[in-house]
Amino acid sequence: MRRTCNIPLSTMILAVMLFFILTTGCRDRTPRLRALPNHAVILAFGDSLTAGNGAGHEASYPARLQQITGWRTINAGVPGEISAEGVERLPGLLQRYRPDLVVLCHGGNDLLRHIAGDTTAAHLATMIEMIRENGAQVILLGVPRPGILPRPATFYKKVAEQYGVPLENETLTEILRDDSLKSDLIHPNAAGYDQLAKAVAAILKRNGA
Repeated sequence: MRRTCNIPLSTMILAVMLFFILTTGCRDRTPRLRALPNHAVILAFGDSLTAGNGAGHEASYPARLQQITGWRTINAGVPGEISAEGVERLPGLLQRYRPDLVVLCHGGNDLLRHIAGDTTAAHLATMIEMIRENGAQVILLGVPRPGILPRPATFYKKVAEQYGVPLENETLTEILRDDSLKSDLIHPNAAGYDQLAKAVAAILKRNGA
């Protein structure tokens, strides 16, 4: 007597889906970076969070990033700058330094001035396009919305996904929620910048740089 195997339809569908994933490869949506040479130049571009307000230039995250990675890291932070001004300033720096990679941390002053998120997102997109047109790679740092409990601004994730850019969107929020890591409501202290630099170094390594 022949036995019949009554396999539920849902189980069969799940098995087919699993087979498809295994045979076609799981699609990794994580953006990848090209490996940076030993003599690479990194341009840290942004506002006071890049300049190191609250701790000083020598304790800024670009200074610590250079110490951690060994790559020359240029601090191009201008306190108080909004993203529209960043769009105007960036081309000259790209031409001057010819960086291999840009760490883009901008938009914090837009948030403080309540500039529309779509406007800031458009400026970030323009800067990313400029960076790539100049042959450099880019990673994006998300800045949290200010408040009693800072939270990531949503437009950073949207821009990062649109352009396939690696995004560090949590560390600044975590730092600015911790009184021991900040000098005031919107700036880290030296320990906070050190933590941010380590997070940037980690995302570079994780994404292939």
